Amino acid sequence: MSRGGYVMQLGLVPYQEAWALQRSLAGAVSQGAIPDTIVLLEHPPVVTLGRRTDTDLELHVPAGADVELVETDRGGKSTFHGPGQLVCYPILDLNRHGRDVKRYVRDLEEALIRTLAAVGVEGQRIDGLTGVWLYPPPRKVASIGVRVSRWVTTHGYALNVDLDPAPFTEWITACGLEDAAFTTIARELDRPVTVDELRPHAVAALAEVFGLTLEELPAENGAGLWPQPVHNRLAVRA
Repeated sequence: MSRGGYVMQLGLVPYQEAWALQRSLAGAVSQGAIPDTIVLLEHPPVVTLGRRTDTDLELHVPAGADVELVETDRGGKSTFHGPGQLVCYPILDLNRHGRDVKRYVRDLEEALIRTLAAVGVEGQRIDGLTGVWLYPPPRKVASIGVRVSRWVTTHGYALNVDLDPAPFTEWITACGLEDAAFTTIARELDRPVTVDELRPHAVAALAEVFGLTLEELPAENGAGLWPQPVHNRLAVRA
């Protein structure tokens, strides 16, 4: 059975601003003020650190690199975000989607696999690892890191569309994986690919996997509905 939900299509948003938006949305979703909401955007260059990051082993950002460093409350280890990467933040109430965090992560992987298939790229899972890969040989194209509080999700996935993947290996040990190779859709298709080309496929895949009928919220003025005092109060509870 399909349920109603919102999708917010944003452009290049600083990481901290997007994180604040997630908290506002999560508070509203948890209180039933709004339905499940999916945010799609890009970030300026930023390295984010999950709760399991070992900074001594994983971080080797060169001095003077134009990149922000942010400690987050999501699971997982370190990863890199930058322009040319489609970042998806699903703010979902898992009371409506099975109350199973492992299943939720598998569902995100399934949505990514379907998104890739829409442009002719065959994404696959690797047992014991999160995210989506292409192989042989194994090359990571999408990373996943989530947080679930009171069964409401924040954070999500990052799909490498068309960006230099060097920071994943030269600036950090991304996801804590030594010697892992990272790739992009553009590299695999050997042609330029824009984030905007992937957005409709991502929305369709998420709607199918999570059983949602998504209504697009206008975002001409940034995040549209936010900030509002009620959502700031709700965010404290998330």
